[in-house]
Amino acid sequence: MILSGADPNAIAEAARRIRAGELVGFPTETVYGLGADASSDTAVAGIFEAKGRPSDHPLIVHVADAAHVGAYASSVPPFAARLMKAFWPGPLTVILPRKPGVAAAAAGGQDSIGLRCPSHPVALAFLQACDTGVAGPSANRFGRVSPTTAQHVQQEFGDSLLVLDGGPCEVGIESSIVDCTRGRPVLLRPGILTRAQLEAACGEAVLGKDEFEQGDVDLGDAPRASGTLEAHYAPDAKVRLMDARQIQTALDLLGADAAHIAVYARSIMRIKSERVLYRRMPDDALATAQQLFAVLRDFDAKGVKLIWIENPPADAEWDGVRDRLGRAAAS
Repeated sequence: MILSGADPNAIAEAARRIRAGELVGFPTETVYGLGADASSDTAVAGIFEAKGRPSDHPLIVHVADAAHVGAYASSVPPFAARLMKAFWPGPLTVILPRKPGVAAAAAGGQDSIGLRCPSHPVALAFLQACDTGVAGPSANRFGRVSPTTAQHVQQEFGDSLLVLDGGPCEVGIESSIVDCTRGRPVLLRPGILTRAQLEAACGEAVLGKDEFEQGDVDLGDAPRASGTLEAHYAPDAKVRLMDARQIQTALDLLGADAAHIAVYARSIMRIKSERVLYRRMPDDALATAQQLFAVLRDFDAKGVKLIWIENPPADAEWDGVRDRLGRAAAS
């Protein structure tokens, strides 16, 4: 069932269900989450079962404020504290050393844990009412397109799941994830926060995941983090990333016979077939991020078989969008 997140009674009922070990769908500024009491391994197991997600894939624990970090993390490096001060509440997840004996299931059994304080007012009211950290991956089946409305969550899990409706997500793609367990900050998953913004806030160079994977910096194995599989965020239709000229050439070759194809592009395309769906991609990275997952879900709902997407610009502000599209196309 979908309940208004503006209703205090709905918030109270959602919090009661969390304390009772049940699952709840809740909005954040990034995407909707599927929440369970992070302190209950049994409740967290329900998330993995509902999503069809491997239990060794860690979840992000959502907290109401930075004061709750000490309940889950054994230490907080100074640069991590600076990041939290700059971007919490907001679309940033920090990975910290996990306090022994706490939230083992939510952490996927690792000795580190991902923590985030969302900025969505409904999420904050919900977390405050729960008075516990809430483990919350995106509220969709494992590997599929993330939900950005309450209706998307209901389509995934049916009417039996209580979903707090906070409207369409303002950001639209998942949080940036920074690993803070290795003495230096490492960006494991880009979001709308650019590396330059992160570096300015923490006062240190932020390494890219590829830098230590290629051995340029000896940081050891990175902890597994949410949404970092090579293939992820995938619609049912096959996604192909192309430049504008490739898309136009393919459309010209197919002509009026083109069918079951959707095009999402910044460039204006000449389309001869009425059976091709076309959506204009915004020129702005933030606007594209906000609508991206909803567009992919809409194409699926219309039954297309192929989705041709124009490659995003190489600018840093597009890193998050480019990351999600690359993973969607890898499936």
